[in-house]
Amino acid sequence: MPLSTSSKAMPVEFPSGPVPLDSNFYIERPSMEQLIYQEISKPGSVTRIKAPKQMGKSSLLLRLLNQAEQLNYRTAYIDFLQAENEVFSCLDKFLRWFCANVSRQLQLAPMMDEYWDEDIGSKISCTVYFQAYILERINTPLVLALNEVNRMFEHPKIAEEFLSLLRSWYEEAKQQEIWQKLRLILVHSTEVYINFSINQSPFNVGLPIKLPEFNLEQVICLAGRYGLDWTDGNDAKKLMAMVGGHPYLIKLALYHLVNSHQNLDTLLEEAPNINGIYRDHLRANLVLLQKYPELAMALKQVIAFEEKAQIDAIVAYKLESMGLVKLEGNRITLACNLYLKFFSNQKFEPNDLEKQIEQLQKQIKNLQQVSHKDQLTQVANRSYFEINLQQAWKNLAEQMKPVSLILCEIDFFKVYNDRQGQAAGDNCLRQVAWVIRNYISSKDSLIARYNWSEFAIFLPGIEDKDAFKIAEKLRIKVKQLAIPYNLSQMGGFPSSVISLSLGVASTIAHLEKSPGILVRAANEALYEAKRNGCDRTEVFSTLNSDIANG
Repeated sequence: MPLSTSSKAMPVEFPSGPVPLDSNFYIERPSMEQLIYQEISKPGSVTRIKAPKQMGKSSLLLRLLNQAEQLNYRTAYIDFLQAENEVFSCLDKFLRWFCANVSRQLQLAPMMDEYWDEDIGSKISCTVYFQAYILERINTPLVLALNEVNRMFEHPKIAEEFLSLLRSWYEEAKQQEIWQKLRLILVHSTEVYINFSINQSPFNVGLPIKLPEFNLEQVICLAGRYGLDWTDGNDAKKLMAMVGGHPYLIKLALYHLVNSHQNLDTLLEEAPNINGIYRDHLRANLVLLQKYPELAMALKQVIAFEEKAQIDAIVAYKLESMGLVKLEGNRITLACNLYLKFFSNQKFEPNDLEKQIEQLQKQIKNLQQVSHKDQLTQVANRSYFEINLQQAWKNLAEQMKPVSLILCEIDFFKVYNDRQGQAAGDNCLRQVAWVIRNYISSKDSLIARYNWSEFAIFLPGIEDKDAFKIAEKLRIKVKQLAIPYNLSQMGGFPSSVISLSLGVASTIAHLEKSPGILVRAANEALYEAKRNGCDRTEVFSTLNSDIANG
């Protein structure tokens, strides 16, 4: 079945974190996903998903857990990156932390003290707790997803004991019906480099899934969802020649192509440079290499000797988990041409690295000061808006505070700009931005030029009624500018002067939701205002109920 490229005029999402369930920018892998869906329906199953960072593991896992919930299964999700280092200080502390997290997600009171017995040991106590308490109290299968299992490899003793425990639960399911309720999903970004007895490892049983990069068809499909016509495949091949099929790097390029005036050739030319779109990604890897000089030296060998490089296996696995190299049998190669071009110009000696990082930080700071503003209107640009929206949403969600978003668009601006000329159009945009900046006085608010003739206003702590009043006040103030259309010979215009259509959406921020839901709601309200004749404000009134219903 061909992949759908339709975007239904949805706003373009900045690629950050898991792709929400309701997003059109998730690229399906139907055959692989159906295979996993079938696996989690099997009693006592184990599914192992492996891929480097930012390959889409978390987005896939989100959909697997949603599928499990659709089957009326219970679900629990453990991300080992969230565990404090102290948790790994001893096996007993770790297993108690693990059991407490699973219990709370299943809305069960943690009762380890009632089941824990130091005389029989932590592993047996944990097994008794799962069997006699957790599995006994649920009436449906439990899908237990363990993300970033590779974090445990840094603590070999804990990893060996815990992973052998999971293997024992898998074996128990062959003999005891109650253990058939448990379906395990293990997600990791590198090969297993802990030595196990073949009968003690969960990594040689169950369904292995190696998450692949996007292929050419998938890149073309994704480009279509971003509104780009790449059906001939030429531009897709150009991009893949630089970054391969890496999902995050592909999405970041498409996002910038849609939201900037850069063409693909210019973007790719600047890509390996510090002022390119991948600067944050490359800098993050450079910082990590500075922290672990043995990884930096190993990468230098790969660059110098290519497939003939002789590298310690564990170091190679760590580089793979960073996504910098690919391992195929005894072959080790750089993951993509982007890394070859960038890291070939870096010196990896510790002192040199420190100087490079310092210089990079200064350059990035300078670039950010220039790049976060729209130069014409002097409000924030879309990229800056979306990055800060994510952080603001997280902060508000921790306190369950209300939040509102106003999207407003200058009515018939293209006609005005075409007839009056670019200079008049630019002046109109500046005046409208000036009205918004001067009326929105709260320092916590964020104003941005969202599209060509569209502005976004993020209002933390503001509920729907107040947001509507603000929107209406802005609509009136813009009309009071009395910027004439001078298009009296053309019919269908609601006003003889420049006017705004505005869409308002409000909700309570939640950690389990993405701010994308607020953006889409405001966008829908804006379209409704335009459909109803322009020069008006519409409110997306069902947002809260939609969120409540999940």
